[in-house]
Amino acid sequence: MNNIALGRYIPLDSPLHKLDPRAKIVAMFALLIAIFIDTGFSGYAILGVIILIGVLLAKLQFNFIWKAMKPMLFMLVFLLVINLLVIKTGYVLLTIGPLTIYSDAVFQTLYITIRLILMINITTLLTATTKPMDLTIAIEDLLSPLKVIGVPAHDIAMMISIALRFIPTLLEESQRILKAQASRGVDLEQGSLKEKVTAILSLIVPLFVSSFQKADDLADAMEARGYDPGNKRVRYRQLKMRGNDYFLMIFCNVILAGMIVMKVYL
Repeated sequence: MNNIALGRYIPLDSPLHKLDPRAKIVAMFALLIAIFIDTGFSGYAILGVIILIGVLLAKLQFNFIWKAMKPMLFMLVFLLVINLLVIKTGYVLLTIGPLTIYSDAVFQTLYITIRLILMINITTLLTATTKPMDLTIAIEDLLSPLKVIGVPAHDIAMMISIALRFIPTLLEESQRILKAQASRGVDLEQGSLKEKVTAILSLIVPLFVSSFQKADDLADAMEARGYDPGNKRVRYRQLKMRGNDYFLMIFCNVILAGMIVMKVYL
């Protein structure tokens, strides 16, 4: 479990850990929106510096951030290959036999890669510095105005928090199944396409079975503790916004406004 970083809470004594989870969620969404505003590499550099400061303030090790990004490496390589084969605009950078690499393919891949890395780092900062229960309470509070139109805020918050809670669990379970299959001679890297598909199915099927079993166990445990989403709930822990929380939200929204200005006028 220590090798899994995505969706994992790290109990540390840092300024980010002490912030209100509602402020961190609002700040995260502001930065995520800013990422999708095309301001070029200069805008991404500004966001990268802000995220780096956040990592330092959270006292997280860079090795932990790297572990969170490792599951996305395959997707990044896949995007690179697809872009090199599909995008045929811009000037020619390199020709290798029948394959011609264009500048737009490389730049488009860099843009996507940088955006994914920034998004993963932002979400990792949130989950690593916020307890799952606090995250549930914060999401429910932020969605509470939608209750007037019949939106089940508590149910949505509970589903999101459980999904985040199960990310490291499923990753750990997949690693356990891979080791078990490897001990039986199953190899996902070698063999024909049919053999690779069969090997992947040998991973997916037990993973689904294990996931459903864990979901049933969780449902039974919640029911045994008297959980009823329809009843009004009381909280022992009450969230309270402080000056640092307002500063974080204002700062990140100023960054978002700055990205919009850069997009419009630069």
